[in-house]
This record gives sequence, C-alpha cells and structure tokens, in this order.
Amino acid sequence: MQVLVLDAPGPVADRPLRLARVADPVPGPGELLVRVGACAVCRTDLQLAEGEIETHRLPLVLGHQAVGRVEAVGPAVDPASGWAVGDRVAVTWLAGACGTCPACRSDRENLCRTGTFTGWDRDGGFAGLMTVRADVAVPVPDAFTDVAAAPLLCGGVIGYRALRVSGIEPGGRLGLFGFGASARLAIQVARHWGCEVYAWARDSRDRERALALGAAWTGSHGDPSPVPLDSAVTFAPVGAVVVEALRALDRGGTVAINAIHLDGIPAFPYEDLWWERSIRSVANVTRRDAAEFLALAAAIGIETEPQPMPLAEGNAALLAIARGEISGAAVLVPG
Repeated sequence: MQVLVLDAPGPVADRPLRLARVADPVPGPGELLVRVGACAVCRTDLQLAEGEIETHRLPLVLGHQAVGRVEAVGPAVDPASGWAVGDRVAVTWLAGACGTCPACRSDRENLCRTGTFTGWDRDGGFAGLMTVRADVAVPVPDAFTDVAAAPLLCGGVIGYRALRVSGIEPGGRLGLFGFGASARLAIQVARHWGCEVYAWARDSRDRERALALGAAWTGSHGDPSPVPLDSAVTFAPVGAVVVEALRALDRGGTVAINAIHLDGIPAFPYEDLWWERSIRSVANVTRRDAAEFLALAAAIGIETEPQPMPLAEGNAALLAIARGEISGAAVLVPG
C-alpha cells in the first residue's frame, strides 16, 4: 500500500513526510483493517511533523481523522460489536484505553493513564490501509461522504467536547476565541442549541465567516466583549487568549481550552478569576463524544468545507495549514 511516513520531525518546507510503498498491515486481535477513503489533516499533525509536539515513536504515520470501510475483521473481535466487512468506519484521535481504570469505568477513557492515540502512538490514516481497535471505531452516518465526514473526527468531535466542558446551556451566551476549522464546526452546534455566539478572530475573513454562520457579534483579539459571557472556548494555542476569554466571563462562567499544546498562560490578577469563574482544559475525546457528535452532525446538517488533495500531497497540505491558506479542512485521499 501507499503511505506517508514521518521518519524525523522537521520544517514542513523541507517536506518531512516521505511517500513510500509498504506491505499491507494485518489486523491483530480485537482490531479492524480499514481501507481508508479519506483522512483529514489537523494542526496537531503539523505540530508533530515539525517537532512542536514530541513524537512517541518513529517512524510514524500521521493522521487521526480517517474514514473508510472495514476490509477485514481481526481475531477476537467481539461479535456483539456488530462490525463486518464493508461497514463504514471512522477513526478518531482515541486509539485505545485500558477499560478497567476508574476513568474508563466512568466513560472518561480520554483520561486513561495508559490511553493511546492515533497518529501518535500507533500509525494513522495517511495511508491506503490502517488498523484500528474495534472497540474505539465509530460508525459513519450515511449523510456524509468520506471526504465530508473526515474533518468532523477531530476538530468537530473535540469542539463538541469543549462545548460540553464549558458548561454552555441552550440559549446561553457563548464566546469563541479563534475561528479556525474547529470553531466553524462548534458554532454550528451552538447555534442549533439556540446559543448567542460572540466570536473573536484576528483575520477579517474569519470574522466574516463567523457572522455568516450566525454569530451575533465578532471582534478582533483584544476587543472587549459587548456582553458578559456564560461560557467560552479558546481555540488558539496562545495563553494570553485564555486570559482574554476569562475576562469576558460573567460570574460563575467557564473557559474551556481546546488545545493539545499551549504556549503558557501569563500572570493575571486574581480578580479576573474570582466570583467562581473557572478554567478547564479539554483533553482528547471519548467514544461517546464521537458517536454523539456524528449523529448530531448528520441530524442538523453540519457543513465541513473539505478541500480534498491526493495522499501524495501531504507535505503540501501541512505547508498550506502552516501558512494559513486552508479556509476549510485539508483532506487527503489515497489513490
């Protein structure tokens, strides 16, 4: 099969991903073999490729937003799982968890201390074929093509989890700080819930997109909020934005940080946190997050703005993300 391999991190301008042909993978016990139809490219892939986030192993196949069909069912897959050859399947960031720790037993496998992650601990979807544990694979609604579904599997699912972590209630006042691909999916959920959305973005084009998607107000970073917010989600990996969001909260509000990496939160006065305001990080996703969000996305017709590219152009996709040239989501399609 054809695959993109990261042998060592480096600047994306130097094309760190190597196109290669390798033997087809074989599903192990409890695994599915998936023929990849599409795999979206995430900023986390860029951060891993360039070494901003340390890789857990090398060489490595990136990609944690894959959609395809089951090619083979490995041994010891529980028949009750219902997986069969030909089924459409989604592969998310969550690659596995122990299933027995207190976090796993309370549907919080995203916090499992021995959890593993796709495209970080095990090979991901920048390939023609991949394997996935059957117990973390998620069915794909028929409402979406492979290319349209792929961008939902990271920014969409974790954006949905961030909304839940923020505690936003239907009809509440929500702030979105940063308006990239994940925020463009989250706002569609929030508007479906009847929330009044306020969006901050540096780029005027992003502010225009936010208004087109139903934001009540938009501003640039540093602009004060016109109203006290019930909840906020930050998408930029910049600590100063977290403080900005905190200052926009009403009493008792929560800022959810939607980032795997943050450059550090600067010192701020305790008064900005007082009155039971809180800051919470958003760590990974659960199977419940993925299943609930995909079902909701199909029901309300969430649009993902995919930009399909051949698998061989993976380096170009990463470079375009680094330069801010992707308006929607880059999606790699194996040949």
